[in-house]
Amino acid sequence: MSVTVRVPAKVNVQLAVGAARPDGFHDLANVFLAVGLYDEVTVTPAEELRVTCEGADAAQVPLDRTNLAARAAIALAERRGIEPAVHLHIAKDIPVAGGMAGGSADGAGALLACDALWRTGASRAELLAICAELGSDVPFSLVGGAALGTGRGEQLTALEVGGTFHWVFAMAGRGLSTPAVFREFDRLTEGLEVPEPVASQELLDALAKGDADALAAAVSNDLQPAALSLFPELADTLATGRAAGALAALVSGSGPTTAFLARDARSAAKVAEALEASGTCRTVRTTSGPAPGATVLGGASA
Repeated sequence: MSVTVRVPAKVNVQLAVGAARPDGFHDLANVFLAVGLYDEVTVTPAEELRVTCEGADAAQVPLDRTNLAARAAIALAERRGIEPAVHLHIAKDIPVAGGMAGGSADGAGALLACDALWRTGASRAELLAICAELGSDVPFSLVGGAALGTGRGEQLTALEVGGTFHWVFAMAGRGLSTPAVFREFDRLTEGLEVPEPVASQELLDALAKGDADALAAAVSNDLQPAALSLFPELADTLATGRAAGALAALVSGSGPTTAFLARDARSAAKVAEALEASGTCRTVRTTSGPAPGATVLGGASA
């Protein structure tokens, strides 16, 4: 018996970042949109906890208990008083260290798969609480769709989306550490007054209407200057996408993946072709959102 869960990547269409809190975290107004790039996590009973991984960038994925998928299995097992004796296999299609919540997706996927395999009967609220303990982006990976994340991003409010948005993602030649990007944000804003993070009403309205032009005018990422400071070459990638007709170009989350909003699928293909030919990125993917959250594909029933 095994259970497989598919879980999506995300793009932050708005990431407003407040000043560092005493606990080291930052208050956020984080508008998540799930997009159709997926990891799949398969959980199978085993003699002991084991993690394996295949797919893009698999060599960069930790296979010990620091992996978020392993931590999710351990967290649920501890709550139920059982041993996390499972083999977790991750089939990766979300970039590693790319600002698209690939690790968080694996954590949410493993949690839902273990819940189904062990038939724990955990409520949605309990699963979301475990997700929040695992990391700021993990709850959204479970929920999918679109949501506003507040606090450090883990407190979610579902958002209405009135249509499909077409995206192109350019993967960089190396990763960026999220903690390092936040440290650079703190350095760049030292001595400055950092406003309280607030979601843009214009952006929320654009999502609700499915209006790509209005969304393009409202997207923002307060971490982008920090990501560009640490990885200046990303500016060339952003400029290439804009020149090819992207409605908007921004760093996804903490980067270094760059995201390009296109008017339609044909425009997205044109932007992707220009990026692939530019030599400014490693690989390019086109997809759309919103996408569903973590979903059981097969195996034990939840």
